[in-house]
Amino acid sequence: MTSLTLRASGRASTELAWRRYADTRLWSSWSPQIRRVELGAGTHELRPGLTGRVVGPVGVSIRFEVESVDESAMTWAWRVHAGPITMRLRHAVHAEPDGSSTTLTIDGPAAVAVLYSLLAQLALHRLVRP
Repeated sequence: MTSLTLRASGRASTELAWRRYADTRLWSSWSPQIRRVELGAGTHELRPGLTGRVVGPVGVSIRFEVESVDESAMTWAWRVHAGPITMRLRHAVHAEPDGSSTTLTIDGPAAVAVLYSLLAQLALHRLVRP
């Protein structure tokens, strides 16, 4: 197991960056590895206990469960499951003088975390773009 932390900064306001996280319908607009999010009945807003699947390229589907959400601190965490592999992802949005920044900490098997970090870094830059 390993832990990697990624960071990206951009000119998007903290409100816009957080909204892009908080509304699961927006995930595919900034995260190229997500084609769509499938949820059961109910809200598309992040909340603890929210479960579903993210569907990626060529129909790859990964189960998830949101563990925590703190809207005032603009942080959230979730676990993703792909077969026998489980990773924990912790996200945060921070105010910057000219926009916002975001961090992502990936906890999981080293090889998977490193490979995923390549796609995740691109997504984070898109998240904080105006």
